[in-house]
Amino acid sequence: MAKPLTDQDRRKQISVRGLAGVENVTDLKANFNRHLHFTLVKDRNVATKRDYYFALANTVRDHLVGRWIRTQQHYYEKDPKRVYYLSLEFYMGRTLQNTMVNLALENACDEATYQLGLDMEELQDIEEDAGLGNGGLGRLAACFLDSMASLGLAAYGYGIRYEFGIFNQKMVNGWQVEEADDWLRYGNPWEKARPEYMRPVHYYGRVEHTDEGVKWVDTQVVLALPYDTPVPGYRNNIVNTMRLWSAKAPCDFNLKDFNVGGYIQAVLDRNLAENISRVLYPNDNFFEGKELRLKQEYFVVAATLQDIIRRFKASKFGSTEFVRLDLSTLPEKVAIQLNDTHPALAIPELMRILVDVEKLTWEQAWDIVVRTCAYTNHTVLPEALERWPVDLFHNLLPRHLEIVYEINRRHLERIAKVYPDDQDRMRRMSLIEEGDVKKINMAHLCIVGSHAVNGVARIHSEIIKSTVFKDFYELDPEKFQNKTNGITPRRWLVMCNPGLAEVIAERIGDDYIRDLDQLKNLLDFVDDDAFIRDVAKVKQENKMKFAAYLEEQYKVKINPNSMFDVHVKRIHEYKRQLLNCLHIITLYNRIKKEPSKSWTPRTIMIGGKAAPGYHTAKMIIKLITSIGDIVNNDPVVGDRLKVIFLENYRVTLAEKVIPAADLSEQISTAGTEASGTGNMKFMLNGALTIGTMDGANVEMAEEAGEENLFIFGMRVEDVDAMDKKGYDAMSYYNRIPELKQAMDQISGGFFSPGQPGLFKDLVNMLMNHDRFKVFADYEDYIKCQEKVGALYKNPKEWTKMVIHNIAGSGKFSSDRTISQYAREIWGMEPSLEKIAAPDDPR
Repeated sequence: MAKPLTDQDRRKQISVRGLAGVENVTDLKANFNRHLHFTLVKDRNVATKRDYYFALANTVRDHLVGRWIRTQQHYYEKDPKRVYYLSLEFYMGRTLQNTMVNLALENACDEATYQLGLDMEELQDIEEDAGLGNGGLGRLAACFLDSMASLGLAAYGYGIRYEFGIFNQKMVNGWQVEEADDWLRYGNPWEKARPEYMRPVHYYGRVEHTDEGVKWVDTQVVLALPYDTPVPGYRNNIVNTMRLWSAKAPCDFNLKDFNVGGYIQAVLDRNLAENISRVLYPNDNFFEGKELRLKQEYFVVAATLQDIIRRFKASKFGSTEFVRLDLSTLPEKVAIQLNDTHPALAIPELMRILVDVEKLTWEQAWDIVVRTCAYTNHTVLPEALERWPVDLFHNLLPRHLEIVYEINRRHLERIAKVYPDDQDRMRRMSLIEEGDVKKINMAHLCIVGSHAVNGVARIHSEIIKSTVFKDFYELDPEKFQNKTNGITPRRWLVMCNPGLAEVIAERIGDDYIRDLDQLKNLLDFVDDDAFIRDVAKVKQENKMKFAAYLEEQYKVKINPNSMFDVHVKRIHEYKRQLLNCLHIITLYNRIKKEPSKSWTPRTIMIGGKAAPGYHTAKMIIKLITSIGDIVNNDPVVGDRLKVIFLENYRVTLAEKVIPAADLSEQISTAGTEASGTGNMKFMLNGALTIGTMDGANVEMAEEAGEENLFIFGMRVEDVDAMDKKGYDAMSYYNRIPELKQAMDQISGGFFSPGQPGLFKDLVNMLMNHDRFKVFADYEDYIKCQEKVGALYKNPKEWTKMVIHNIAGSGKFSSDRTISQYAREIWGMEPSLEKIAAPDDPR
C-alpha cells in the first residue's frame, strides 16, 4: 500500500502550482548549520530537538528581517496613513509554520531538514503557543494582523507582552486544574526587544491647575519596554509589526524614598511595578474590576500613544515641514481601532496629551480624538461590559477622571439641547452611572469618543442599535456600522488543511488564497463525482490523523468511521455546552433502549477552558467528563457513541481538530454570541454546522443556503417574546419524557455514583434560573440531530452539502473584513500589490 501523504507532501503539491519560491536548499542547510553552531552552548556537543527547532526558527527568521526592514523603510518614504490596532489580547498560536507558508519557504525547509536527517513536523511541535488571549477576541486580532499585512496596509498591532498567557488546562479526575503558561521559559526567537523605544507610564499622583495649564504630579513611574514581532503578509514581501509592551521598574524605583536601610526591600519591590505585564486575565466575556487590570489597560494605551505621536512627528517630512508639528492633521495620518472597551483609555489619554502637553484647545483636541478613534463592540452580555468604580479610577488616574467628567459634561449638554427635559435619557446615556458605587461606563465613553462604532456580525450590529446602545444610535445613527468577522485562510486552510487546499487548487487554481470569494467557483463541481470523492477522501485522512493523535496523546481509541461531532470554544452558560450534554444523554438512553437498531456512530468531542473563578463552567466540564466515564465504558453502547473531553483546547489543537470535524456545534441562545469565528473555520474546512440563528451563523446560512445548514431553535424574536412572558423550565421538564429522564439521571447520581448530589447546582440552575433557556431549544435540537444522523448515512449527499458550505465560505475571510474596515472606517485603500523583495534591485 502506498505511504499516506503527510501534510508536508500536501503543501508541496500546492507549491508545485507555483505557490513556493524556488528556494536554495543548500543555502538553507548552510544557514541552519550556522545557527545550530552558534546557538549551541560551547560545552555541549550533542544537539537536542530544541536546538534544532531554534536553528530552524532562526533560519526562517533571517528571511523575514530583510523584508521587515524594507517594509518599514517603504512606509517611512511613502508616509501612508497608518492604522493602530489596540488590543489587550493577541492569540497568535505558533509562528514557524505560518511564516514558512506566507514566505513560500515550506518546501525548501522541509527538503533541507529532510536532507539533514530531521523531521520538520517534529521540530514544529517544540514551539510553544503564544497564548496571549482568551478566545475569539484575541484570535480575531491575530487574524486581522495577517490580513492587514497581506493587504499591504501600514498597520501595527499594539498590546501587552504577558509573561504568562492563558493557563494550561490539566484534567485531574475529570476536573479542570490550571497550570501557569510559562511560554517564554526557553526564549522566543520571533521577538526583538527595542529598549531604545522604552517609554515612561505614570500612575497615581495628583493634579495641579496652574496658570501654565494642568499638571499631573507626584506620580509613580513604570517603564514600558517594547518587543517587536514581525507579521508577514502572504507572499507580498510585506512584513508589518506587532509591538508588545513589557513593564520594567525604573532604576531609582523606591530608592528615592530615602528609606534608611530599605535598599534590599526597595530592589525586591521592583516586582510590584513589573507585575503589570505578568499575566493575562483569564476571563472571556466577563468583567473583573481589579486595579491591576485597570493598570494593564492604561499601560498599553499610554505607551502606545507616545509611540504613535513620536512616529507621526518624526515621519519623513517631520523635521522640516510645519504641518507635522501641527497635530490637527493627526486623523489624516493615524487611525486607532479599539478592540472592545479594554483600550478605551486611549480617548482620555489622547485628550490629556493634546490639551495638557500640546496645549490645544479642548474643542480642537476633541475633534482630533473623535476623527482618529473607532470602537468595536464584541458582546451584549451585561456581565461583560466594563464599568470602573470612580474611586478606583480617581486614585490611579486622577487627571483622566477629570477629563472623563468634562467629556461627560459636554456630552450631557448636547443631549439636553437635542432632548430637552428628558432626564431619564440623560441618566441612561451618561458616562457615569450613579448608584451605591459610582461607575464609569467604558462603552459609553467609547461611543462618544469615536467616529465609528461597529458590531461583529449583522445580527449583532442590529441588536446593539436596538437594545444596549439604542439611545446613542438615535442620537448619532451615522456612527453605527457592521463589520462581520472573518478568519485568515492562510492559517485556517492552507496551513492546517493542506490536503483540502490542494484539492480546491486543482479545480479552481490557487488564487483563492488571496481572494476567498473565488471559492464560489466550486459550485461548478458540486455534482462532479471525482471532486466529491476527493473532498471525502481528504476528510477521512484528516480524521485518521486526528484519531492517531488522540490515541498517542490520551491513549483513547476512537472509531475513525464514526461522525466526529465537535463542540470547541470557551466553556460558558450562554454557549450551552449543557444542551450538548442533554443530547448525549438522550442518544445514550436511546441506544440502551434499542441496542439492535442501526445507529449512526458518533464520537462527540467537547473542549474548552473555563475561567478559574467561574464555578458553573467548571461544573459543566466535570459533567461532560462524568458522562464520558459512563458512556465510554458501557459495553452495550460499544463504539457507536464515545464522549471525549479535549484537554487544553488552544490554537494549536484547533488546527488539528477542525480539519477532522464532520459536525460543528454552534448552539448559543439566539442573541448572545456576537459573531463566533470557530463556526467559520469549521465551514471552510468541510464540516457541516448544527446551530441556532445567532451571530455569523445567520450569514453563513445566507451564503451557503439555509438548506445546507442544520438550523434549529428559537430566533431572537422568539427569545424576546419568551423574556416578556417568562421562561418556565419546569413545563418542558414535565412535558418531554426524554428530557425528564436525562435530568433525573443527572440529579439522581447516575453519572456520579460516588457523589449523587455532585451536580445539584447545575440542576438547580437549569430548573430555576437558566438565563439561556436550554430546555426551550431541547426538543428542536434533538430532532435536528436526528436529521444530521440520517444524512451522515448517505456519504455522497453529505459531501455535496459540504461542498456547498465550502463554496459559500468566501465571505468569511478576514481579508474581506479588513478591506471593509480600511475603506469604511480608517479611510485607507487595501492593495494586493507586491513590494520588491530585499534581494531585488529597488
